[in-house]
Amino acid sequence: MSQDTDPDDDWRDAVREAMHEATLHEAQQRFDSREPVYNYRWEHVRAVRTLALKLARMMGADEEVVEAAAWLHDVRKVAGEEHPEEGAEFARRFLAQTNFPPHKIERVAQAIAAHKGLWREEPLQSVEAQVLWDADKLSKLGLTAAFHWTGMSFANGNPLSTEDLIAMARDTDWQERTVASMHTPAARRTAAERLASYNKLWDSLEAELEGRDLQ
Repeated sequence: MSQDTDPDDDWRDAVREAMHEATLHEAQQRFDSREPVYNYRWEHVRAVRTLALKLARMMGADEEVVEAAAWLHDVRKVAGEEHPEEGAEFARRFLAQTNFPPHKIERVAQAIAAHKGLWREEPLQSVEAQVLWDADKLSKLGLTAAFHWTGMSFANGNPLSTEDLIAMARDTDWQERTVASMHTPAARRTAAERLASYNKLWDSLEAELEGRDLQ
């Protein structure tokens, strides 16, 4: 092994590669191509990993558990509504084949299994599960969500006008409940700010299209 190689990176490389392969498999099923115009799933998972690690440091969560869970949380997205449970089972099997700390694997699986839903009636108890849930939902709010969602719409091959995009972007009934469901103080504050930015974006675009910004 090279002196410059960190053995702790072995499991990180493995989960990243496993997730990337899963996004290509999903693209093949959805678009009949492993090279979609826009790989939404990969963009989403990378964003979740970044947010989750920042929240983990703020909350004192186990960063290894959070990072592994963030990379793998949608690894079985092709399973639909059952993807959290199937993703948890995948994580248990896959991580056991890497140099990821064995005593932390179940915590990763439990965090993945708990990330379902766009809002919650009751908060999660594990701080790692809280962090993953918040990071996953934060990525669905704000300007990041607007660009991810628009890219996915084009990848789906939908012949949409700008007006169609605006109408579809406004057709949401879950975002405020998502903001209210955030567990961590930083995520709750940021989610509210992101939702405001998201709404402002579409308001501004609509104003430009209608010429209302002309003075």
